[in-house]
This record gives sequence, C-alpha cells and structure tokens, in this order.
Amino acid sequence: MKPKKSEKICIAMSGGVDSSAAAALLVKQGYNCIGIFMKLWSEPNSSACQENKCCSADAFADARKVAHQLGFPIYTLNLSHEFKKIIVDDFLKQYQNGKTPNPCIRCNKFIKFDLLLKKAKGLGCNYLATGHYAKITNNKNHKLELQLPKDKHKDQTYFLYNLNQRNLKHLIFPLSNLEKTQTRRIAQDQGLAVYQKPESQEICFVPEKSHYSFLKKYLKLTPGKIVDEKGKVLGQHEGLALYTLGQRKGIKVGGIGPYYVIRLDRKRNNLVVSNQKNSQEIKTKIFKLANTNWISSQAPLANQKIKVKIRYQAAPVSAKIKNNLVTLAKAQRAVMPGQSAVFYQGQRVLGGGIINKIIK
Repeated sequence: MKPKKSEKICIAMSGGVDSSAAAALLVKQGYNCIGIFMKLWSEPNSSACQENKCCSADAFADARKVAHQLGFPIYTLNLSHEFKKIIVDDFLKQYQNGKTPNPCIRCNKFIKFDLLLKKAKGLGCNYLATGHYAKITNNKNHKLELQLPKDKHKDQTYFLYNLNQRNLKHLIFPLSNLEKTQTRRIAQDQGLAVYQKPESQEICFVPEKSHYSFLKKYLKLTPGKIVDEKGKVLGQHEGLALYTLGQRKGIKVGGIGPYYVIRLDRKRNNLVVSNQKNSQEIKTKIFKLANTNWISSQAPLANQKIKVKIRYQAAPVSAKIKNNLVTLAKAQRAVMPGQSAVFYQGQRVLGGGIINKIIK
C-alpha cells in the first residue's frame, strides 16, 4: 500500500549513502519525514575507531547533517542494551556451540523491523523506510511479496527473509528500482557529502576486520590438536569455536599446506583438516531447518521448483523442501549449522530458516 502524502514516514538513518539517498527521494516526492538514528552496542571503553560501525559518533554526525539539509527532524533511539542481549550475546553463544550465526539477519528481524518499527509507530508514523536494496509488491491474491531489487549485485533480500505480512505493509524500500551508481548520484545531486562514503561490509559491532580477535576475547576456548584425515598431528588449534568448515585462513600447520577444515571433532577436541579443497567430507546435500518463516505464511509445496541460498554470497541452487527437510539438487560445500537458508522462486523471496542439522 502506497502511503498518502499527508502521512508521516520514519526513515532509518545510518549516516551512509543508501539511507541518505532513500531519505532524499522521499522528501523530493513530498512526504512528511522524520529520521531515527539507532544507537547500538559497542565494546565498553572502546576508542572512537572501535565504535560500532553502524552508530559511531561520526555516523550520527553524518546522519544529522543529512536530515538538516533535507529539512526534517532526526531522533536518536538507544537500543544498546537490547542489541547486546539479542544480537551480540546470541552471536557469541552460537559460536561457542559450534554454529555459524548471521547477526545481520537477526538484527533485521528483532531490531530494525520489530523494535525500530514499533518506535516509528509511537512517533505517529505508519511507515518505516530504510536503505535496503529489496522490493515489496502486491500479488494477484492481494498478498505482499518480497522480491529482488533492480541492482542484483546489491540485493539484500537474503537478510530479510524473516519479514511477514504484518510488517511488510508498514515498510518502504525507496532504492528498490535503483542501481548503486544511481543512488550515489542522487545523494551527490542533493549536495549530500556522504555520496562518496565507502561501504562497511564487516560485522558492525566487531572493531577488527576479522571477528576472530573478538571471539578470542569473549569465548571460553580450549586449545587442541590439528590432525589430518588419518589422525596425523600437524599442529595446534586455538579452540574449535574459531573455525568453520572449508576454512583455510588461520590454520597454523607451519610451512606445509594449504589445508582446509573438513571436520570439527568435538569429542576429541581435534580440528580435522585436508589438503583437498573440495573434499567430499565437507559437501552437503540434505539438511534440516529450524525457525522457518514463510513470507506468504505458507511453506513451499514439496514439488515446487525453487532455489536456495545457503550464504549471502552463495549462488542459488535448485532444491526441494518437505517438512523442513531440504534436499539440494547438487551438494554444496561447507554448509554449517547456524547459517540461514533462504528460498527463492524467480524474483520472489519465499522465506527461509536456520540450518539446524546436517544429514549425511
């Protein structure tokens, strides 16, 4: 449903080019806008360069400047406590339990499109706009659909599979029909200094580029042996929670290699590796899902032709699903419990769930 020009729209402002351009488009279209900047959790006593990348002091300064330039008020919403409990603590818990979580998916579900949306409604806004690259459409059955955006390279629908009919009707994605180059041009034409601001693709609450240092700081790790498929000891690992299937980087076995993680032997606390990058041991064809969400509220039929992505950057592969058991047309490398599997049919996002169990 398209908002009326008299209705207020809340814009999630991060100080980046995408949310700024989204705001500029809505203002240009004549909507009455207000902005919200979310203050999320950062490590205690962190320096300016270690702040949460999504809500640093510099990010807020950029967001406030954009809002003032475009002529609408901006408010700060402090969700530090909720973010720490719901996102950061869960991230650490999942790694401790040998799973590979995706905090961005969880943040969209619980923070942006739950807590933030509720706050927007509390401010008298019936709609929340964000800078996501995704599209919302109505189908012939009068249900809302989440679809791929025009810019397939920036497609963020993988992170949004938990949306449903209740919150979709309150969301606006102004960038759905734009390429990223067009987004930057809109910001530049509006005189917004953020038009050339670089993107941050790391985990927002992790100060370093790699999350391993962060995990080492907060997890209880037990060092153990690195062994090959035959049990030969090759070196020492720092704790199984720091490794994932198919991983190459960070395996300390001296000058030999390269080696790839093929198994996490928790019973013996051994990290099992192979010099075969595509070892059959790390390929998966069948897995079980938990915490599924279907955007139309109906799961795909068992014979329905669909595709699934098991990671954000992974290519979609044909699959079938029945009773949350997923069978891939072709076995995929390094499928890990904790990852999200997201299902597509053509341009439409059907929904998805968290990979809970690998079936060998």
